[in-house]
Amino acid sequence: MEELLNILQIRFDQHRERHPSIKWADVEGKLKNNSAKLHSLWKMERTGGEPDVVEFRDEPGKIIFIDCSPESPIGRRSLCYDRKARISRRKNPPEGSALELAAEIGIGILTEEQYRYLQTLGAFDLKTSSWVKTPEKIRQLGGALFCDRRYDTVFVYH
Repeated sequence: MEELLNILQIRFDQHRERHPSIKWADVEGKLKNNSAKLHSLWKMERTGGEPDVVEFRDEPGKIIFIDCSPESPIGRRSLCYDRKARISRRKNPPEGSALELAAEIGIGILTEEQYRYLQTLGAFDLKTSSWVKTPEKIRQLGGALFCDRRYDTVFVYH
C-alpha cells in the first residue's frame, strides 16, 4: 500500500486547487488507520481512476476522495445505472451497473451538485459521461441521470 500512498501524495501535491486547506499528513494519517478506504482507493486506481481529495465549500477540511480522472475510466464505461436497469436490458445487456460497481469498490457516486462543483476544479468528461445519483422519484419512473461537459458547460441528461 506504500506505492498507492505515493501515487496519492503525488496527485495531491500536483492539484492543490482541489483541497487548498488540507495537509497531506492529515490525509495520510487517516488512510493508514483505515485499510478499507485504502482498499477502495486501490480498486479505483486499478480500474483506471485517479482518486484525489476534493474539498467541498460547505465542508472545509473534510477529507473526501473523488475520482478525478479526466474521462470516465475505460474499466467503468458502458454500464447501466443500477441492477434494475441492467436486468431489464434484454438486448445487449451491459456487464454491470454503476451502482453495483461502486458498491463492489466501496464507494458512492456523485450527486449532480457534487459533479457540478468538481467541474469548477477542472475539465472532466469532455468525451465521456458519468452517472450521477438519481432521485428516487425519477428512478421509479424508469429514468436515471448522467452528466458530461461540452462547450464549457455541464449538461445533465436522462
